[in-house]
Amino acid sequence: MKTVPIFMVGPLLLVLAACGSASGTSTGAVGEATPTPVSAPTPVVTELTSCGLPLKVAAPPRRAVSMEQNATEIMLTLGLADRMVGTAYRTDPVLPDLKADYDKVPVLAAQYPGREALLAAGPDFVYSMRASAYAPDAGGARKDLAGLGIPAYLSSNDCEDPGLIPSSVTFDAIFGEIGDIAKIFGIPERGESVVADLRKRLDTAKTMAKDVTGASPDVKLMWYYSGTKTPAIAGRGGLPDTTGTFLGAGNAFSDITQQWSEGSWEKIAERDPDVIVLADLTRGGDGDSAEAKMSFLRSDPVASRLTAVRKNRFIVVPGSAMDPSIRSVSAVEQVGKGLRDLYG
Repeated sequence: MKTVPIFMVGPLLLVLAACGSASGTSTGAVGEATPTPVSAPTPVVTELTSCGLPLKVAAPPRRAVSMEQNATEIMLTLGLADRMVGTAYRTDPVLPDLKADYDKVPVLAAQYPGREALLAAGPDFVYSMRASAYAPDAGGARKDLAGLGIPAYLSSNDCEDPGLIPSSVTFDAIFGEIGDIAKIFGIPERGESVVADLRKRLDTAKTMAKDVTGASPDVKLMWYYSGTKTPAIAGRGGLPDTTGTFLGAGNAFSDITQQWSEGSWEKIAERDPDVIVLADLTRGGDGDSAEAKMSFLRSDPVASRLTAVRKNRFIVVPGSAMDPSIRSVSAVEQVGKGLRDLYG
């Protein structure tokens, strides 16, 4: 598989799926989750618009398939493992407190399952955060799945029609969509509980970062996802840009209109960012792991002259935390802590 970042653009609309659970999980400290009871699903018809297509779910799904890790982790956090018949495309180790539930769910494919493998699982609901999951060589078009009686949801962060993708990620949108997911599965109170906890953590992270960024308002971050020869870096409007702004730090590449873009080290050197936030990816590609990135940065003739590299100003977050997901608040916490360690 080509080593390219899995980029999320626009607010996250996650509609997740699973099969009858009596237990759940709740987010805890930085990216963790703790078991919490989940009430029985309320049998209601849910109607939404998903990336321009109507989506009607006649009853809470009981045989759902998630098409990638971030969708899976939100479903597991909502206590839906027993209503899932498949998952796929794990890019990082699953959050530790979700692993036991994750291990209960069949893995349909290392990346996206093909149409035959997807249909063989007998799903009554399919969810993906990426349009590529519904490509012809993957699960197939959403309208075709709907024709088979299988509602298929695509998150608004990556609609097939780019014109439908909102211009920026917001935490309120992420929280609102977790509520939508819970509603679809008939557990709205559970969604409210998860969101309330995430909001509390977000407020705490902002308060703790305020003194640091207030004292150093000109700190500029570079968000470095993958690659070495042509590094993938965050521009304007994506979750990294939103996170930095929320914490009071700037984005050294906010003038780049794409939420993610491939850059050159010569151009990066001209900006000379104060801090580099490294995505720690486990897929094994060029410059994927944080360790590989740091090794490259310290040895490359151009990159090694960057102020952030010379002063060892690195902050590491899991690669999946740079996408809108249940880990989005964890990214704020981790970057906020990193700024306090560097500047506090």
